[in-house]
Order: sequence, then structure tokens, then C-alpha cells
Amino acid sequence: MKLSLCIATFNEEKFIHYPLDSAYDLASEVIIVDGGSKDKTLQIAASWGDKVRIIKTSNPPMFHINKQKAIEAAKGEWILQLDADEELSKELKSEIKKTINSKTDDVAYWISRKNFFLGRFLTKGGVYPDRTIRLYKNGVARFPSKSVHENVEVKGKVGYLKNDLLHFADPNFSRYLIRWRRYNALDAKLLVDEGNRPGFLSYIIIKPITTFLMMYVRHRGFMDSWQGFVFAFYSSIRFPAIYLLYQQLKNK
Repeated sequence: MKLSLCIATFNEEKFIHYPLDSAYDLASEVIIVDGGSKDKTLQIAASWGDKVRIIKTSNPPMFHINKQKAIEAAKGEWILQLDADEELSKELKSEIKKTINSKTDDVAYWISRKNFFLGRFLTKGGVYPDRTIRLYKNGVARFPSKSVHENVEVKGKVGYLKNDLLHFADPNFSRYLIRWRRYNALDAKLLVDEGNRPGFLSYIIIKPITTFLMMYVRHRGFMDSWQGFVFAFYSSIRFPAIYLLYQQLKNK
């Protein structure tokens, strides 16, 4: 097997078509680790045919755990790990095909990601290029599963691909808020688990102000229209939210 496409899912019936439409024919197998979806995610995935192998499991808050299960089950020489709301651009698809069929010293690759937010791809505000490691040889990478913001840890040389991965995580505000709240809760729990104490002034005043100014002014988030403002604003007020969640967890 040349390439395994690995996807972790949970109630992704509206999005699962993105990785399957764009990467199915690249893959020798498709590994889907599902955390107990209640919608039609699994029916849609299974309808793609015999290349699809579904592993049913629980849905841990730290979703990287299920991503790790997917790559551990892969049999391909290469692994392409995608989220259920990510799509290969045509240019990236061609580049990946060329890369895995060539001789290279690199065992993994950084890929630039374009994030779709409330109707447009964000290109300013420090949001692009949102580089992530998604293509790697089998056996060289693993998820630590400690932070929601982590990439895989790789043993070996990591290169760069030129073309973009398209991320359709936030087509509407309600989905964005769900993800925003979940990430904040995970970050607050991480502070508690690691014994860190966030400072009141830092999380309530300093971090929100500096984050907004960096994203919206210095990195020109204003050039992404009103979406750039919304993204910068909510990226800044996540720190007070994390602080309040941290206090709630500590009191328990």
C-alpha cells in the first residue's frame, strides 16, 4: 500500500465529503476512526466502497487521541492525515502524488492551510499560512495528545509542500462558537493538569489587548473585511474565557 488516508470523525455528515472527494483516489485505503457519530457520517463514508475501513470507538475530549488511533491502524507506506472538514486543493493533490512517488530524504511535510471563516478564506491577521504536518511516512509520527493546538511529533527530516490545504471548519458562526468553546475548555483543563496558574492581569487585560492588536493591526487582519475583525476579536477574548473556566475547574 502506497498511501493511507486517515480521518477521525464525530457527527461530520455535512463535511466528510471534503477529504473523501479530494483524496479518495490517491489512497490505497481509508481509515476512519469514529467517536460514536449519531448522524449519517458512517453511512456516507461506507458508501465510498471497500477501501474504507471504519473503526468505532469513544469520543474523548482530546480528539487527537482518535487521530492517533487512525494512524496506528494505517498500513500504507505514507500517511495523509486529514480532518473531516479539510480538502486538498487540486495543486496540492498533484504535489502529494508526485512527492510520494519520488525519492526524498524528507519523512514528513509541512503544508500551508487556508482557513474558511464565515464566507471567506482568511489570508491576513497571522492566520495564513497556518502550517500543519499532514503527510508523513508510516511509523515516524505520533500525536502527543496533550494540547488541542499540537502537531504530530516527527522523527526525521521535515520538508515543505508548496500548495494549500483548504480548511472549511467555520462556514457559520454557530459551528465556530462550538469549536471556540471546546478549545477554550481543553486549554483551561491543560492549565489545571500541568499545575500552571494563569495571571489575572495577563489573561483578563494584557493577552486580549495584545492579541487583538497583533492580529488586527500589525498583521493587517482588517484586510480580511469584517470576518477579520470577528476572528481577531474572538481570538483575543478567548483568554478571559479560559481564565474563568480555569477558576471553575480549580474550585471543583
